[in-house]
Amino acid sequence: MAEPVTEQIAKLREQLRHHEHLYYVLDTPSITDAEYDTLMRRLQSMEAEHPELVTPDSPTRRVGGKPREGFVKVRHSAPMLSLDNALNEAELRAWDVRVRDGLGETQLPVYVAELKLDGLSMATHYRGAGFHLAVTRGDGRVGEDVTENAKTIRSLPLRLKSDAMPDLEVRGECLMNRKGFERLNAERELAGLPKFVNPRNAAAGALRVLEPAVTASRPLEFFAYLLLQNGAPVLESHWESLDRMSALGFKVNPNRRLCHSLEELLEFIAEWDVRRDTLEYDIDGIVVKVDSLAQQQRLGWTAKAPRWAIAFKYPARQAETEVDNIEVQVGRTGALTPVAHLRPVFVGGVTVSRATLHNEDEIERLGLQIGDTVVLERSGDVIPKVVRVSREGAQRRPFQMPAQCPVCGGQVAREAGESASRCLNTNCPARLKESILHFAARPVMNIDGMGDALVDQLVDGGHLRSVADLYSLTMDQLLQLERMGQKSADRVLANIDNSRKQPMPRVLNGLGIPFVGERTATILAEHFGSLDALCAAPEEELQGADEVGPKVAHSIMRFFAEPRNVELIGRLRDAGLQLTHEKRRTGGPLQGKTFVLTGTLPVWSREEATEKIEASGGKVSGSVSKKTSYVVAGEDAGSKLDKARALGVSVIDEAALRGLLGE
Repeated sequence: MAEPVTEQIAKLREQLRHHEHLYYVLDTPSITDAEYDTLMRRLQSMEAEHPELVTPDSPTRRVGGKPREGFVKVRHSAPMLSLDNALNEAELRAWDVRVRDGLGETQLPVYVAELKLDGLSMATHYRGAGFHLAVTRGDGRVGEDVTENAKTIRSLPLRLKSDAMPDLEVRGECLMNRKGFERLNAERELAGLPKFVNPRNAAAGALRVLEPAVTASRPLEFFAYLLLQNGAPVLESHWESLDRMSALGFKVNPNRRLCHSLEELLEFIAEWDVRRDTLEYDIDGIVVKVDSLAQQQRLGWTAKAPRWAIAFKYPARQAETEVDNIEVQVGRTGALTPVAHLRPVFVGGVTVSRATLHNEDEIERLGLQIGDTVVLERSGDVIPKVVRVSREGAQRRPFQMPAQCPVCGGQVAREAGESASRCLNTNCPARLKESILHFAARPVMNIDGMGDALVDQLVDGGHLRSVADLYSLTMDQLLQLERMGQKSADRVLANIDNSRKQPMPRVLNGLGIPFVGERTATILAEHFGSLDALCAAPEEELQGADEVGPKVAHSIMRFFAEPRNVELIGRLRDAGLQLTHEKRRTGGPLQGKTFVLTGTLPVWSREEATEKIEASGGKVSGSVSKKTSYVVAGEDAGSKLDKARALGVSVIDEAALRGLLGE
């Protein structure tokens, strides 16, 4: 039976929102631009057929992704709209016809063709001739203030060459060239850090960090493409604006052309399809704009994009090769990732011999077996994607995910609803550094000073082979390390010793059980009262705890079925950690109330406020809904405060919360 259209549209919207979040908010894209475009076009087509099902929050009605939490939000002077795409010559010709029809026969358009740089859009503001503000694109209407980070970009002028045009806004693209990207990834590999996926991903990560020194250490460039004043274009033509920005001291891409016909435009597109591998940076197409500002105004805009501009996107580079083998890598979180070892092939400017297959579902979707010939696609990615099987091998053999971890021999499990199989051994060498960093984190055991550099040295030097080894570290071991003096060593050892006093929920959270985070750990500790009782509880009893369903219960059972994890708990007990907890009392002044915390409270930390609320019978949630009883807002409250007001949820401050608690 066919799935109802309403459900098909809902699923497509959810998929697109998920990938927008990965791409624009977390900077960790999981699909190619071509795959995203296919999903978006499918949704646009279905909504066109069923306009009664269109909703204001549909991805087809948005401009871009949401602003990322952690930065001051700034509203743009005018929306930073995205562009519609043309994926082939026929679609570009159809757009040209629409432009000509919109202008009439007496006003033939002249087009400006520019390289479509694969970077991160940013708006820069100047007061007088001085640099004043830099804002990321965000959702197109509200972005993030990255002024201090942008100051570190050397190609961005801090003072303009002329002050004849005061209070200007210049929009452009931040990007990282290939050499800088390769150098950065080489440094991260030596440091044991995960590589960035592509230069755009690296540029976004560099621009959107809270520490400007990190941005300064990475080779970013800024290419200007739009000149505004009070949110509106300044000059009568786009080409003139590009020249003016260059004269003001901005880096403007010289690879552009004024095209007086569609044929000239197609020649430019074909020329750069051949030449794009000669550039020092990645491009994924050509941006085409009507040059005349008056004609732009006449053509106007849709809700999402200008009618006077379009992005012609080049197809991804493809090549065929054979899969010699499929091996498994174990990542820092214990996830097992199948990787195809390929017969080396040249594609997209590089020789490729490996490609990630992500997980078992992807291998099954492809119908891939070892020995098959596959089509590779590379569009700026470091490790290209296997698109499809083009020819089955004569002696093909299926891949099977190992039952034991190839690094430590621990049990491998794949939880229901999860795409990845994981090693369950917290002390697996492949995930040990990540396990220790999680265990020592501030919201967990709060071992201040136990950061990446120190953990790297301790693990690489053989001083830590288990999370429990933290509690047997000695002064002599620490003093042998680089940049570790007596005072620093004293402080680290004192912080480790103090962590023995942390309550059981933090210890439980620190174990790294899948689906057991801070809140679930507290619920389990208050329900069972001890780690021993939790370990011995059958699956049915685990589900008796609040908010613990079959998936979480099964994950807990699997974790404690791994002998190495039971051994770890025994060592933590011997080290004097708190493995018992007071069971939760029913009732309390906040019983049945749900709270959301946002911003910085004047006295309490979020952790302290959470403990107070939960001790009085209330619950703390991470998101605002109609079921939220109160939003507790502090200084610099974010989007949660806006949502609370929109939904009519009561907003209170810390003083009011204290009143509810009877303090």
